[in-house]
Amino acid sequence: MNKKYNEIKDKSLNFAVRIVNLYKYLCDTKKEFVMSKQLLRSGTAIGALYREAEHAESDADFIHKMAIAQKECNETLY
Repeated sequence: MNKKYNEIKDKSLNFAVRIVNLYKYLCDTKKEFVMSKQLLRSGTAIGALYREAEHAESDADFIHKMAIAQKECNETLY
């Protein structure tokens, strides 16, 4: 079976890996635990929410899940 390349899935996974590495750096090197934990949660939630949206039950459900992913993006940027 030939699966089509999904850029959003690929980029969200790569972003999550970078967030995890940043989290480890902040904890290990800078001894920062509170904000880094929230960054870890919001930064990795983006890809998870996108994957949920891929299996949405309706168009409205897809839009809702993607809107939540966008909110997580905004939180991560903050």
